[in-house]
Amino acid sequence: MTNGLTEPINNWCEPLDQISEQKTGENSNYALEKLRELLRVTAFSADAKLPTERTLSELWSVGRREIRRALEVLEAEGLIWRKQGSGTFLGQRPDSWSDHAATLVAGTNFMEIMEVRLRIEPQLAQLAAMRAKPSDVVRMRELRDKIYERDDADWRELWDGSLHRLIAQTAGNQLFLSLFDVVNRVRQDPVWQAVRERARKQNKTVNESQSQHTDIIDAIAARDPVRAGEAMRDHLLTLQERLIRQTSMVLPDHLVSTPVEETD
Repeated sequence: MTNGLTEPINNWCEPLDQISEQKTGENSNYALEKLRELLRVTAFSADAKLPTERTLSELWSVGRREIRRALEVLEAEGLIWRKQGSGTFLGQRPDSWSDHAATLVAGTNFMEIMEVRLRIEPQLAQLAAMRAKPSDVVRMRELRDKIYERDDADWRELWDGSLHRLIAQTAGNQLFLSLFDVVNRVRQDPVWQAVRERARKQNKTVNESQSQHTDIIDAIAARDPVRAGEAMRDHLLTLQERLIRQTSMVLPDHLVSTPVEETD
């Protein structure tokens, strides 16, 4: 898991030094107090990786045993979770569903992924049109612009996925969002990225994609769920068509299935 700090690692020192106050502690309660203060004043993002036990021990002049005991308390409270050999992370421990989801995606193919996306993302766009706040729409436009700042595949997949996830999140349905996250894991597949990038370059589709993203966001901003759903569906059908062309040329048959024709 990557470090999820919202600030560069070098910036840890400033808030940590403020907490330190040059005080030496010899018990676990002191360590627990300092850890709570660290979580309160430091800009950690969700799932952030915390500093190591050694770092915290040296910072506060507290034994690693005391640090470890304090971490156990925070873990029992659901504020952090720990993984052997990986570190300590903010939030609650992910359940086994994440691993199961990865297995599901690994066993499918691109056309199956698109069939599922065509079933759920237009509905998410409709719900987003009914529930989006003005700040959500502003953020959507920012993410749309971010996609097209650079032309490498990894960058575009990262920010395109971020935009689609924000729309899913704005829909306000946790079950739908969980399903979206399962399907969205395909973006991590390097073959998927390569196929998407070939489609962009060969078909010169950047302007079309940008226009379609704008149509989706405009419909959400206008609180028009019907138009938002249709715009999302058109966008995904366009993507599906490009993928069919590319995968039929570069992938073996077992990675491609015949798409089911959309019906009203």
